[in-house]
Amino acid sequence: MRDTPTSSDIFYLTLLRHGESEGNISGLLQGQSDYPLTSKGVEQAKALSLLWKASGTTFDMVLSSPLIRASQTAQIIADSLHIPIEFDPVWKERDFGHLQGTALQDIDPKIDFYHPYQHIGGSGESQLELYIRAGQALQKLLHMPPGAYLVVSHGGILNKVIYVIMGITPQGHYNSPIFHFGNTGYAQFRYNSTSRRWAVLSFNNQNNNSSLKGQDYWK
Repeated sequence: MRDTPTSSDIFYLTLLRHGESEGNISGLLQGQSDYPLTSKGVEQAKALSLLWKASGTTFDMVLSSPLIRASQTAQIIADSLHIPIEFDPVWKERDFGHLQGTALQDIDPKIDFYHPYQHIGGSGESQLELYIRAGQALQKLLHMPPGAYLVVSHGGILNKVIYVIMGITPQGHYNSPIFHFGNTGYAQFRYNSTSRRWAVLSFNNQNNNSSLKGQDYWK
């Protein structure tokens, strides 16, 4: 995000998780299943867009997952800030195979380890496959003109984008770091395409002070 003009070699990248969804409040492993925003989720997106508008914050483009919980969030912000929006399936949440739509509490607790190459939920994406897709998404963005970009997506894929930025290799199960994103939580990065250096500007900013305790922060 930016409030001053960007230089010719600088990317400003804001990674935003969608607002609260019906799947969130139902305690479901959403994955690539589609669940709309709740009324609270709509208000979260509106409040954030009003905050950015009041502060003079803007973006050159919004890039969004086409899943409805993300696309609704992105559209609200894009309409409020009068900026173009593009929907790209590369930003969709992780495919969890047959586990998608399952209540988190019903997922077999005996499964306490899987290696990074193992498909989750039978046909879902492995950790490595998700990491590769995250790298492809980031590379695609960095082939665009330097500027300020808002990505509206999901906790799982956004975690792996941060892995790519920080050079973290996916490990088995959740032994590698997990980066917390509350609903409409966002992280900000700067990339200098000349020096090829990343800078972390902020992490998990939110428009409220609600606790992360109990939140389904990665799906």
